[in-house]
Amino acid sequence: MEEPHPGAQSPGSGSNSSGAEGSSSGESGSSSSGGEAEAPSSPGPGERQAADGHEGRPSKAARSAGGLAAAYAMMEDCLLKKIEISVAEAEKRTGRNAMNMQETYTAYLVETRAVDSQGEGQCSPPDSLWRRYSEFELLRNFLLVNYPHLIVPPLPEKRAEFVWHKLSADNMDPDFVERRRIGLENFLLRVASHPVLCREKIFNAFLTQEAGWKEMVNETGFQMKADSRLKALNATFRVKNPDKRFTELKHYSDELQAVISHLLRVRARVADRLYGVYKVHGNYGRVFSEWSAIEKEMGDGLQSAGHHMDVYAASIDDILEEEEHYADQLKEYLFYAEALRTVCKKHELLQYELETAAQDLASKKQQCEELATGTVKTFSLKGMTSKLFGQETPEQREAKIKVLEEQIHEGEEERKAKNLESRDFMKSAWVDIERFKEQKNHDLKEALISYAVMQISMCKKGIQVWTNAKECFSKM
Repeated sequence: MEEPHPGAQSPGSGSNSSGAEGSSSGESGSSSSGGEAEAPSSPGPGERQAADGHEGRPSKAARSAGGLAAAYAMMEDCLLKKIEISVAEAEKRTGRNAMNMQETYTAYLVETRAVDSQGEGQCSPPDSLWRRYSEFELLRNFLLVNYPHLIVPPLPEKRAEFVWHKLSADNMDPDFVERRRIGLENFLLRVASHPVLCREKIFNAFLTQEAGWKEMVNETGFQMKADSRLKALNATFRVKNPDKRFTELKHYSDELQAVISHLLRVRARVADRLYGVYKVHGNYGRVFSEWSAIEKEMGDGLQSAGHHMDVYAASIDDILEEEEHYADQLKEYLFYAEALRTVCKKHELLQYELETAAQDLASKKQQCEELATGTVKTFSLKGMTSKLFGQETPEQREAKIKVLEEQIHEGEEERKAKNLESRDFMKSAWVDIERFKEQKNHDLKEALISYAVMQISMCKKGIQVWTNAKECFSKM
């Protein structure tokens, strides 16, 4: 599985609806008859200004001489540099839903505190408000619609997946709620550290305005701008000239999701077996304790060895609880794979609309030419009607040609607009993809190393238990 790379044609930053990124200069040239967007030119060192969303480090490209200052300037504007954000606690509540039916749900306490307020030994109390999981979903849906060119961080799972038998799949289970609280906090930190998303006023209002926030989001009318699934599916199968880089990225996201899913399933099976092996060691403790009761010289040694076995058997609960933390890190990138696909699908839709506009324009130009010359190059119902009932008068032809010329002019403008929109999308999307790749490589590397260190520590503890048991046996 090889991750796609934008290569020499990877574009720089483009425009977006909120004006957070620089707007593209100039108009694109005319597209080919197939409606394929022109590939943007290779960027200079200063164009890639994406920052690492995890550590706030500039990307490798931005660390070049021309882009370093711009990258750090962007990081200084990052919201996470100005405020601390946390989801401090979760609370089980009961209330009425929209259908006036009683329901039980979990509310999460979101706390924010200005970084400046902690200077010189002073620490002001944080601002706080309560949010439901559905409000986090509403925020993310808003970001997906208004920033289709960006990889919007995923939310933690709503119901537990890839669980081993000792874990509850109940979404109200305290352990699951706690892991989801950590995941929701991580989501807010991801958005707050994103160089573009952190500037969104709806996100800032989510952190600070409890009353009326949902009404504010709905008043934006973002649902009307959302692409229908049927429309996106139609574009996937009917687009004729898909961009190779987005096609490769889509395939990579599919493979990444498959690999991480398999890894999580393997981990769940290992956890099941490991739990059984550790708990069986508790039988050693019971047997050694019973044995010590019938031995005089050996009794103390057997009793001590049994105690070490009991401690070893009980340690698996903490070990597997720690493992769940690493599993949740993998799950985040399992859901990130879907976020990558969302960007690819949006590009397919833009490309399909561009091709459709080019096709309609070519059709109208052909109709105009046929009317002007009086020759029909392709079979049509209108051509058959003319042969059966006679040709149109010159005045009728002139009127139709005039209408077609106006439609052709509108079609040219629409094609230029679609071509420019597609180019701007590719530019800004690839900047964010570069940022995401560096974040992903760093996060997964750290998670896998930490998991390996945890396994080494676990094995060392097992060795220590048996070393202690050996000493107990030696003193008998």
